[in-house]
Amino acid sequence: MPNSSEFHRVMLETADRLRQRGVILTGKESGDELVSLLDAVEAFELAVERRGGDLMVDEPPEGETAQPDDVHFGLPRRHERESVSDYLVRILARTDLIRSHRSLDA
Repeated sequence: MPNSSEFHRVMLETADRLRQRGVILTGKESGDELVSLLDAVEAFELAVERRGGDLMVDEPPEGETAQPDDVHFGLPRRHERESVSDYLVRILARTDLIRSHRSLDA
């Protein structure tokens, strides 16, 4: 089991990776919640890439407006006061939608 210093470092790194992807964090998320969020976001990104989406376009830098190739390819934004579990449900639902989505080119 990692020591508390190592655990804290990993959680800060995980939170940073989420923020870089545009995920809004409150700072009250547990380590397990951060890991679950990162796993869900990475699954979402993989689904977008497999459908031909360009994450550089679909997920803009923080503070900029998204202009996704397809409206389904934008990572859902976390609502103010939205729980991690509710946000995870929305990310997973969007991921499932992308996996089953037929592009307009097909």
